[in-house]
Amino acid sequence: MKAKLKNLVEKYPILKIFGSRYVLIFIAFTVWMLFFDTYSFLEHQTVNRELEELEENRRFYQEEIKRDQSRIKVLQDDDFVEKYAREKYYMKKDSEDIYIIEYEGDTIDSSF
Repeated sequence: MKAKLKNLVEKYPILKIFGSRYVLIFIAFTVWMLFFDTYSFLEHQTVNRELEELEENRRFYQEEIKRDQSRIKVLQDDDFVEKYAREKYYMKKDSEDIYIIEYEGDTIDSSF
């Protein structure tokens, strides 16, 4: 067995380095820290991906908040609210009549 090991080390000199216990301990420590530890490299990658998703969600919701604030600002104008109610919900004053004319291919715009 030792003769085979010696022949192998003579054939591949790089294996002489792995004979040192310090190198073996370092390799075992590195493997442990990369794969098995609570704070392993793989766990850090997972947490970083989750953090990127959360930051993306944060940006999306901040844009939605800005859009909603602009809508609230527009809806505080009484003239616009009346116009919006007439167009969207077909509301009318008591003395008015409404005639709705629809054409083929018309689309209803849901934003204001």
